[in-house]
This record gives sequence, structure tokens and C-alpha cells, in this order.
Amino acid sequence: MAKVWVFTEVSADGTPAPSALELLTKARSLGDAEAVALGPGATASAAALGAHGASTVHASDDPVFTDHLSQPAAHALHALVERHRPNLILFASTHDSRDVAGRLQARTGSALMSNATDVVSPDLARTAIAGGSQLVDVALEGPVPRLILVRPKSFAAEPSGGTAAMVPVDVEIPEELRRARRLERHEETASGPKLEEARVVVAGGRGLQDAQNFALLHELAAALGNAAVGASRAVVDAGWIAYSHQVGQTGKTVKPEVYLAFGISGALQHVVGMKGAKRIVAINKDPDAPIFRLADLGVVGDALQVLPALIAEVKARRV
Repeated sequence: MAKVWVFTEVSADGTPAPSALELLTKARSLGDAEAVALGPGATASAAALGAHGASTVHASDDPVFTDHLSQPAAHALHALVERHRPNLILFASTHDSRDVAGRLQARTGSALMSNATDVVSPDLARTAIAGGSQLVDVALEGPVPRLILVRPKSFAAEPSGGTAAMVPVDVEIPEELRRARRLERHEETASGPKLEEARVVVAGGRGLQDAQNFALLHELAAALGNAAVGASRAVVDAGWIAYSHQVGQTGKTVKPEVYLAFGISGALQHVVGMKGAKRIVAINKDPDAPIFRLADLGVVGDALQVLPALIAEVKARRV
């Protein structure tokens, strides 16, 4: 049976990143799933990781893995690879995991694939090309372990009810890998659910005409409850809203219950990040906008007229 590892990012309180639970759900269908968690909170994460399919959690709470950049983590992961020889390692497509995966590939010479949307087997993965319009299977060759960076929300996290054995990571980190240090962390202050976790996403594009009109999206999201605001790349590039709100191929992937698209034309680069929504509602002045081909409900009209009316209706029904 193939040995499939998941590189796991954890918070200091022991909560695994949602992406790790998604990847473990997939990993256990491919073989014997194990997790590697490094940094404060790692050992405390074993219960949640085991519940989602990890039979073993290789863990270290050493702050060296968070105080410094990815070099210590890549060094420790390489030592574990040499010791245990997994067939495949899955990584989330985050900044830190991408950095670790790239450094590990330089040490192992393994195949490294990014932007995967599915993993068919330990040596075959799937990705979307041409703006998400086509899916292709990619054969992974060369020495093990094969390394795959997976797009978020590619799999649903489903607990299996299992437990994991916790194995301490006892790798010594050389001083030369401790030179680059994180001095500060700044987290964006946000209200409401995270964009990737919201049940409803209210997204806007250039059809909103001005950055100030995004206040209407925030008002609608607040009125709906458990909703987050998203945006197309065009308005992010224009500086109307922060990059953290971007949905699409170069932004975030969302799979909400409902996706409301106001003034978004539906370019392929945007669609690839939201087409997994269960219900898509599009509002656009152009009756030929590509977004209507994907929408479950389409409204041909000015988003700036529809939004205030919708906000008023939602508020009235919540009284």
C-alpha cells in the first residue's frame, strides 16, 4: 500500500488548517495516510488529524519552524523522507507550503506538480488548463516521493473517526538554516466568515463602476449573515478592494452554497475559482455575458439598481 503524507500547517492552539483536513480525506483513499506537523500546536493537532484519516502524525512543537522561514521545515521534512520513504506528499497551495515543497524538491529531485485539482493515484494527478475549461491528467515520474500542491477546496473534509499515533520529530536544525527570521506577523482584520468558508459569497466586478460601491456588497453580506465579500481580479488590480477578496485562478477557490455575482462578466480565470458553488446567481447588464451560461439564475440589469432593492428585501424579511 502506498504511503501518502500530508504536510500540515497548524495554529498555536493545535487547530490544523482546513486544507490539511481536506488533503487527509483524499490521502486516505490513496493509501496509508500520515501527516507531518511542525511548529507550536503540532502535537495537539494529532487528534483532529487522526479523526480525518491520519494513521500517524510526525510532530514537533519546536518554535524554530515558525520563528524562521521555510528552511528548517524543508530540512526536517527531507530527513523524515529519507527515513520513511513515503510515495507521495500533498501540500496546500499556501505561501509557506509552496516554499517548503520547492525546497524539498531541490533536495530530492522528485517531480513537483502545482495547481492540482485532483489526485487520481500516487503517480497521477489532474489539473485544469486553458482558464479552467479543460482537465488534463499528468503522469508523475522520477524518484519518490512525488510532490503535489493542491488547489484549496478540491476535496471536502470528511472525518473518518480514526485515531493517530503521534511520533516526535527529532531532527536537529543546523544554525545556518536559522539565519532568516520572522520578526513580525500582521493579520488582516476581518469581520464575518472567511471567504473560503462562507456559505454565501457576494462578489463584485467592474460592473459596480466604483470602489465605493463595494460598500453595498458588505451591507448585503451583513444582512444575509454567514456571508463574505469576493471580487474579480479586475477590481483587485484596480485597487478597489484587497487581494484577499479575489476569487479565481490567481485568487481563492470558493465552493459556497450560493454565489452572487454582481457586475462580473464571467471570464474563465474567474470562473475556475467559483464554479463549484452549489447555486450561482448572476446580475449583469450585458445579456450575453459569459457568466449567464454558468448561472442557475440570471438577472439582466444594473447591479447598482438591483443591490439596494435586494438589501432592502433581505432586511425586511429578517425583521
